[in-house]
Amino acid sequence: MAKSPAPILDLVAETDRADTSDTLVLRIYQTVFESVMSQRLKPGTKLPEAALCELFNAGRTTIQKALQKLAHDHIVDLRPNRGAVVAMPTKEETRQLFEARRALEAAILPLAVKNATKSDIAKLRGMLDEEHKVMHTYQQVEWSRLASNFHLRVAELSHNTLLQRYLSELLSRCSLIVALHEPGGHASCEHDEHTLIVDCIERSDVAGATQAMQAHLSVLEERIELMNGKSDNSLAGMLGMN
Repeated sequence: MAKSPAPILDLVAETDRADTSDTLVLRIYQTVFESVMSQRLKPGTKLPEAALCELFNAGRTTIQKALQKLAHDHIVDLRPNRGAVVAMPTKEETRQLFEARRALEAAILPLAVKNATKSDIAKLRGMLDEEHKVMHTYQQVEWSRLASNFHLRVAELSHNTLLQRYLSELLSRCSLIVALHEPGGHASCEHDEHTLIVDCIERSDVAGATQAMQAHLSVLEERIELMNGKSDNSLAGMLGMN
């Protein structure tokens, strides 16, 4: 007598549900991430689980998974018995992050200058062209991605995977702070600073490239305004779901 295929069908159904849940977790993550990066969601904004469940038509387990992923990437803070809020980095945390980043990129640049080929320089110039295209579009998420990719590409030229990994971790946190707190209208300045760095790398000017990078990061840090803004919009409005 043939066995019932029910266990197999049950397994398929469970897999489908898992795939659907993972897709929804990713959608929630991306919605919150992009809302934070575009400054719709301000630092300190509460993200109640019940409200998120209703907005995304999702269960609490799915919402909790999305919030845990956001917390892992330092986009939200999960506070015991108080729920989730958009991350609010302190002045001291910001100072330490940029201090570490300046030291790390100062170690990367001499190696990048040493290893950079004509092809590498051409790729960096191509990245600058992409930056220029979005410079005045006010697409904060896209600009942040391009700016981070530029620094990661320079780090790749070091041919040191540990330095690349450490910078990648710092960049994710720095990019969030910049997106949350840097006043608008500075994309052209940052683009020019990136261009100067590439010019120095192309000339094999280690001292110039290092100085340009240090100045770039210092100015970036100085522009950050650690103020907690409040929005009059509903949570749905801040998430762009109206």
